[in-house]
Amino acid sequence: MATAAGKTATDARANADLEADIRQLKADIDKLTKQLAKTGEHGYGTARRAATEGVEQLRAQGEAAFDSLRSNAKDIEAQMMASVREKPVTSLAIAAGVGFLFALIARR
Repeated sequence: MATAAGKTATDARANADLEADIRQLKADIDKLTKQLAKTGEHGYGTARRAATEGVEQLRAQGEAAFDSLRSNAKDIEAQMMASVREKPVTSLAIAAGVGFLFALIARR
């Protein structure tokens, strides 16, 4: 009988240890879940900031390219105006030739 009582006490201690281990595992799983949630939020925030910065860079590059094109167009316009003022007859002949070519192309 002493052996059965000793075995029951050992089983009770083992069950108590097992229940304590299970509670500890549940607590660890809760901590890991919270840490993963924080990591996911951090990753999302980082990705969003990177995307926003990328969009801003592309917008700035687009504006710079547009300004450059506008400047080049103004320079070409100024050169054409100067050329027309210097040689009006040549400019008129070129315009007539271009018009004639467009007329030929449009007829086909």
